[in-house]
Amino acid sequence: MTATHQLKAIAPLQIARQLAARFAETAAERDLRGGTPKAERDALRHSGLLALSIPRQYGGLGASWSETLQIVREFARVDSSIAHVYGFQHLMLATVRLFARPDQWEPWFEQTARNDWFWGNALNPLDTRTVSKKLNGWREFSGRKSFCSGSADSEMLIASALDESSSGKLLIAAIPSGRSGITLHGDWDNMGQRQTDSGSATFERVRVEENELLLDPGPLSTPFACLRPLIAQLTFANLFLGIAEGAFDEARHYTLKESRVWFKSKATHVSEDPYTLRHYGEFWVGLEGVRLLTERANNLLDEAWRKENRLGAEERGHLAVAIATAKVAATRCGLDVTSRLFEVTGARATHAALRLDRHWRNLRTQTLHDPVDYKLQELGDWALNASLPAPSFYS
Repeated sequence: MTATHQLKAIAPLQIARQLAARFAETAAERDLRGGTPKAERDALRHSGLLALSIPRQYGGLGASWSETLQIVREFARVDSSIAHVYGFQHLMLATVRLFARPDQWEPWFEQTARNDWFWGNALNPLDTRTVSKKLNGWREFSGRKSFCSGSADSEMLIASALDESSSGKLLIAAIPSGRSGITLHGDWDNMGQRQTDSGSATFERVRVEENELLLDPGPLSTPFACLRPLIAQLTFANLFLGIAEGAFDEARHYTLKESRVWFKSKATHVSEDPYTLRHYGEFWVGLEGVRLLTERANNLLDEAWRKENRLGAEERGHLAVAIATAKVAATRCGLDVTSRLFEVTGARATHAALRLDRHWRNLRTQTLHDPVDYKLQELGDWALNASLPAPSFYS
């Protein structure tokens, strides 16, 4: 019996919380170490949660996007690297569902659920160094790709290349990670998100079959297919919110158990200090606002996903506004909470072993991949001119 079949009798959120409690025990240590979180990835495999968003008729658990993103957020509270690759698992599955024919994605879904496959990302359309050459009945991908999150220890990859013979058309394929010619370099060593394996990959004359190309309907073909970048954006909004909530929880615990009242304060305990209370009040207001915006966007995505090809361009545009709003708010609130938590924990909370700074480092690293200024420009155009964001591969 597969892990997915065993999980059907247990609430996925319950399993996720049990896993999160385990991940929390080693999160600080693994943040220092970096590299691939192999034991934690295997725990996800054995949990059945890799098939959470796959419909039941293909062996999955049939969860909605709201339920799936709730678990991303749950993991992010304790380990945002795990949350990142777990969110990308479902983003990659959404990619094949949105861009490919049913005779392609249905077998991939069934095999993922049956074999507990992990999907990795080698897409990054902004990195144009990988090109595709058409041969006799197949294609070759050759070149290098950066920001390949979750590619290590995966069974399948979503990869992209520019067609050298058709004015640089972007081609996207789903291929086995272990195929000959693919080298995953393990060169991710950034200040945050240190266990996402977001380093580079090299493709050396990698054979890609025609039935592995995601051409029908392909990206940006219909409003439904254009949901893919919005799912990515909303995954990050939930990730950012989870990081901020986890930082808040750790700060609160430290404040109540370890922090000392400042000698000039008239309070007898730090929990009564007026300045400490003000900070926590501000944290609370910010987090509550992000929670409401994010949960609203999650629900709107569920509605859009259920419509499939009946989804209209205007509905997709309004969803883009809701998701951008949630992401901007999650970015701003998250950076505020993760940087200011030291004002309510004190100097001793900077002890290296605690690694409380990892929350800010993780959030700062990930938020830089999509500058919030450009999201605000889109939102400003909507607010002032009632102009909905135009679909692109990135938003």
